Amino acid sequence: MADLSTSYMGLELQSPLIAASSGLTDNLPNLKRFEEFGVGAVVFKSLFEEEIIFEKKAKLAKMGSHGFIYPETIDFYDYNDDNDNESSYEYLQLVRKAKKELNIPIIPSINCITAEQWTYFPRELELAGADALELNVFIMPSDLKRGKDETDKVYFDIINQVTDLVKIPVSLKLSFYFSDLAIMLKKFSETAIKGLVLFNRFYSPDIDIDTLEVSSSSVLSNKEDMATSMRWIAIMHDHVSCDMAASTGVHDGTGLIKMLLAGASAVQVASAFYNNGVGYAAVMLKELEEWMDMKKYKSIDDFKALMSQHESGNPAAFQRVQFMKYFRGYRT
Repeated sequence: MADLSTSYMGLELQSPLIAASSGLTDNLPNLKRFEEFGVGAVVFKSLFEEEIIFEKKAKLAKMGSHGFIYPETIDFYDYNDDNDNESSYEYLQLVRKAKKELNIPIIPSINCITAEQWTYFPRELELAGADALELNVFIMPSDLKRGKDETDKVYFDIINQVTDLVKIPVSLKLSFYFSDLAIMLKKFSETAIKGLVLFNRFYSPDIDIDTLEVSSSSVLSNKEDMATSMRWIAIMHDHVSCDMAASTGVHDGTGLIKMLLAGASAVQVASAFYNNGVGYAAVMLKELEEWMDMKKYKSIDDFKALMSQHESGNPAAFQRVQFMKYFRGYRT
């Protein structure tokens, strides 16, 4: 029987399938069910930077004028106040409870866009029992007053401030909105982070032509969405100094296998669980196990990155050759 265990960011996982940050990972019963159905780790629903900062300011206000004069006193605020019903307190409570109830790694997630005011909080998550931390960073390059270098610096500021505070492994989940994506991924991997998650799924606007209002397009991914993540994981394997996790568009065991073949150390899934239920994790892992047995692979390492482009000196040229082969022979 195939061994599905693997490692990601130095964490030992019972399988490479990770329950991604979503509304399905914001409560203990679901987290326990994910473990029961075989996932290797769970990433909690993201806590937003704005929530942390807002509640920090509220705490300082409770302290009176001294709190504002000496904002560092926030570090001494009692996070065990039973009357505190704020998001950050509830988040810490979930981490504590999950650590007691689960055996698989638990990974809180913070959705952030700056390196200001909130960066004390990762230390609280570490003390609460988090095994790792995921930083979900998406800075839309749409600010006409801020240049590329200034935008890029924000990412590194966030990474440096957080990794200086905690000892647990930290991953960076980001988008593909970089003009020099390969170079940036390599640079990020050479910092203190232990993992890159490619890529985050962000808000996609739509326009309602009847009401003339801005609305949201599909929240869930589809199978076609995995192409971008798979391509860049295949390209960057052996060019980065940390593990990579695939995210977005993996809806079945076949997608899981493809991402591992491309070079992913782990694969994060959310939409497939929304569509099919938490128990679908067991179905996906069964497909992986049966495929490994058929191919006579004993472990994930036997085939991981087998289809990556590490032997291609110029991945862009490799991609262009495939492009020509496809379109030169395409017929409707």
